[in-house]
Amino acid sequence: MTKKERAKKILAALRKLYPDAKIALKYRNNMQLLAAVIMSAQCTDKKVNEVTEKLFKKYKSVADFADADIKTFEKEIYQTGFYHAKSRNIIASAKMIRREFKGVLPKTMEEILRLPGVARKTANVVLGNAYGVVEGIAVDTHVKRLSKALGLTTETDPVKIERDLMQIIPKKDWFKFTYMLIDYGRKHCPARPHNHDSCPLIRIK
Repeated sequence: MTKKERAKKILAALRKLYPDAKIALKYRNNMQLLAAVIMSAQCTDKKVNEVTEKLFKKYKSVADFADADIKTFEKEIYQTGFYHAKSRNIIASAKMIRREFKGVLPKTMEEILRLPGVARKTANVVLGNAYGVVEGIAVDTHVKRLSKALGLTTETDPVKIERDLMQIIPKKDWFKFTYMLIDYGRKHCPARPHNHDSCPLIRIK
């Protein structure tokens, strides 16, 4: 079986398992989406949602984030980890959005990658959920781990994994693929040691 044939079977199984798969982060606008995605690096979506439930009542607009006091903001997002870098990047991104994009989150991959702290994974997640712009596949820790476990790539670098996946996953499925695989990882195939015999997709040969 080729990787493309394997990917087709895996996609079919994922669609049956998780037809309603979507982003787990909670937000009310595009600036909050960007902030939440930056905070989610090396942190669970559950923890980010716990932090943003209170945070997003205070920070609602691009201006709110751009004008935030960094020391205060660091304390407010401390629980998400790497809070120095995350605070710096979120506030700097908001300032750039206000200064260079007239207060509107960029709509292209080229532009959004200019924002501090935004690499391809974050860009794919934000563009897809904010504007329905799909230029790639978001490779988070679940996608990285499971793509290799399922035989869809042999790479370890997220950019190279994304390139491999884009060659075997139809473009119409790029956006949903990430969230279906994340749900699969959470419910059937977690990172911790477990018996893979119970993982539905492992049986696809």
